[in-house]
Amino acid sequence: MKLNKNADTRILIVGLGLIGGSYAKALKKKGYHVSAITKEQKSIDYALANDIIDEGTSAVDAGLIQQADLIVFALYPRIFLQWIEENQQYFRSGTILTDVTGVKGSVVYEIQSILREDVEFISAHPMAGKEVYGVENSDDKIFENANYIVVPTEKNSQEAIDLCLELGRELGFRSVSTLSPEKHDEMIAYLSQLTHCIAVTLMCCHDGDHLEEYTGDSFRDLTRIAKINDAMWSELFAMNKEALLAQMDVFYEKFEELRAALREDDMDHMRSMMRLSTERRGRFDK
Repeated sequence: MKLNKNADTRILIVGLGLIGGSYAKALKKKGYHVSAITKEQKSIDYALANDIIDEGTSAVDAGLIQQADLIVFALYPRIFLQWIEENQQYFRSGTILTDVTGVKGSVVYEIQSILREDVEFISAHPMAGKEVYGVENSDDKIFENANYIVVPTEKNSQEAIDLCLELGRELGFRSVSTLSPEKHDEMIAYLSQLTHCIAVTLMCCHDGDHLEEYTGDSFRDLTRIAKINDAMWSELFAMNKEALLAQMDVFYEKFEELRAALREDDMDHMRSMMRLSTERRGRFDK
């Protein structure tokens, strides 16, 4: 299977929130037939009124599922697992499934183990988002400077992997790459989950009045992601617990190293750490 807008490839989005809505918006602009299933009828109504989808429903619709060539799941991990268990009988043979979930090791293998043999699941992670939620905040431009990771296992065919890579390019991601589920979860624990932990902790450190009247851009930039979806992120943290705890330990050690240098007036060591951080951060600006 290949993505082919001229042959009317039908793409179903399950979970029409910020990311699901942004997928729908990007793909419909490219000419694909896009449908959606989500729990809130108001989200369907908004998406139809704003030309984000071609059709949709707030109920599990067997006909809509059976029409789909590609189904994108934009659900919380545990809800995703439950949805597959309860509704996979509606998939048409040969349908390709993908996702947007932020953890893989605790999701991908379980989905593949319970999934029908005539349907294939190839996992992916769009490294994009905002601090707002819902289809009304969907924006396909969030993909333009973002990274997209395809996460295959030995159960995946090359055809499905290629299709998922092509999807990332069609969505407009700057970089499209592949990682194993284990390597993905290790990287995401550091690059995403730890950064959210730091932002949350920083915001919980001080309850002084009127801080927003005194702050500068550095604090605003560092705590942007502290405005957080607690239900989703606590689930993601718990499902990647060991990898995240390991990264938190490394952070604690490095923070203590900097603290010790300050306590001992070791200017050379402080400056060495700052030079290293400057060098590494510079790679992100290229």
